[in-house]
Amino acid sequence: MTRPSSGTPAPAPRPRDSAATTELLLAAATAEFAEYGFAGARIDRIAERAGANKRLLYVYFGDKDAVFEAVLRRQIGELAEQTPLVDGDLAAFGAARFDYMAAHPDAARLAAWRRFERTEHWSQTEAESYRAKVDAVAAAQREGRLDDSLPAIDLFAIVLRVTESWLDAPPALKALADGGDPTAQSRLSEHRASLVETLRRLTEPRAQD
Repeated sequence: MTRPSSGTPAPAPRPRDSAATTELLLAAATAEFAEYGFAGARIDRIAERAGANKRLLYVYFGDKDAVFEAVLRRQIGELAEQTPLVDGDLAAFGAARFDYMAAHPDAARLAAWRRFERTEHWSQTEAESYRAKVDAVAAAQREGRLDDSLPAIDLFAIVLRVTESWLDAPPALKALADGGDPTAQSRLSEHRASLVETLRRLTEPRAQD
């Protein structure tokens, strides 16, 4: 027997907001990879963090490698946007990079995991970002605005590591910080000032004899 129609049409299924879902999955994947690295991360946990079906990860990104690369592209883009190298000013660049890493510990952890686990995997986007900065350093050296006693690529590499010198320092060294809290704002501000002074001394042109 056919039931009479109530006269009210059934609600249409809500369209999936793919952009919002992608953002949720990327945020969840970022947290997962930052905590566990590539090898330890699990697709199931990423989906659980995002409150989504794990099938969507494969639909939007592909396999685990593709998810990790998407996370790295996002991090590289945000870092490049927040830490521009203007006029070859490596001291200002280093300070901005320190600020970003201090405010985004997931980015610092991702970078550490990647150096440890994925040394042979890098994207063209990342390579181009570094090339542009190294070229900017070389131009500033030619124009006399930066010390030219070191190759541009080496000078830039040294600056990169110096910006993370406190954030990536051994725990036993951090424990020596006055006040006992290596992440306190006063400690970070003190180190930031030391960082900027170090980079200025390292990169400023040497006086000619």
